[in-house]
Amino acid sequence: MDALPWTDFIALLGVVTAMAFTPGPNTMLSAALAVNRGLPAALRFCLAVPVGWCLMLLACALGLGALIQAWPALRGAITVAGLGYLLWLAGKLWRSGELGEADAARLQVGFWQGVALQFVNIKAWMAALMVVAGWVAPGAAEGFWARLAVVLPVMAAYAFASNASYALLGGLLRGWLARGARLLWFNRTMALLLLATAVWMARSA
Repeated sequence: MDALPWTDFIALLGVVTAMAFTPGPNTMLSAALAVNRGLPAALRFCLAVPVGWCLMLLACALGLGALIQAWPALRGAITVAGLGYLLWLAGKLWRSGELGEADAARLQVGFWQGVALQFVNIKAWMAALMVVAGWVAPGAAEGFWARLAVVLPVMAAYAFASNASYALLGGLLRGWLARGARLLWFNRTMALLLLATAVWMARSA
């Protein structure tokens, strides 16, 4: 391809695969939403993730990411907001022991919440900056938009595929987890994983 050499494109696929399919806040939430509220609710979130990711990548490509990296106060605000949101979600999960139909007030994460979640994850900003620096910004300035047009669909496809995979797994487990106290312990395990993610974000921000 003209915009991005094949060697660079294959390297991009390798990096994005590692980033997308390893467990994180998005994939854990995709699985938890599918278990608690059903696959359709989880798929709305799975669609929100690539939208948020592509908007973040575009913002980084246009210079906002560099501003966040250079301004410690802004980095700190994003980190605090992200930690607060993860702790709130963990609290919701910890107390939820019934499926969504029986307890509709628990664990509602809509499309726009899913989009916004991407913007309060400082590690996601750093990952977007890495992709922009490695595959969008290098080379001649006139190829900037052409490279971005290649990178954005790749990021969107991987973001959806990874979260949809976790959601599908959660959907398959939904019936089994509905018996007895299995759902409560599943949710509490997911809550602890979100807490661990929050601690990791705080230590590495």
